[in-house]
Amino acid sequence: MSEETLWSGTSSQVKNLGPWLSCILVITIPWAIYRWLTVKTTTYRLTTERLITERGILNKTTDTLELYRVRDLQVSAPFWQRLFGLHTITLLSADTSTPSVVIDYIPTALGLPDKFRAQVEECRMRKRVRSVDIEDEHPGAATGL
Repeated sequence: MSEETLWSGTSSQVKNLGPWLSCILVITIPWAIYRWLTVKTTTYRLTTERLITERGILNKTTDTLELYRVRDLQVSAPFWQRLFGLHTITLLSADTSTPSVVIDYIPTALGLPDKFRAQVEECRMRKRVRSVDIEDEHPGAATGL
């Protein structure tokens, strides 16, 4: 089965409202342009198997998170983001190089958390991956010493 893109997008520029207002009052225009470019050049692409994050203005960095490695999904919507119909999605993973991925200032109307949940479950079923949580019965106890 070939991999297809289910969603591709960037954070909202509302993320930079504070810096833009600061720019008008105190700070120079180049800094505001840099912030705008930083947000604009950070893209997220959700495929049927991976979340691909590309960032960088001059030098590009690409991070890939295999969906079957996602352990938990958190959605937060602070008051400031809710005013604009936005939220932040945090993916916690079993990947040692990328233990968490934050996708912030994403429109709530996209229903992205549900798309993530569905794709993570489908990917786990397809790859037959199960996660096991091991809890220590006596946290902090000495181990054989």
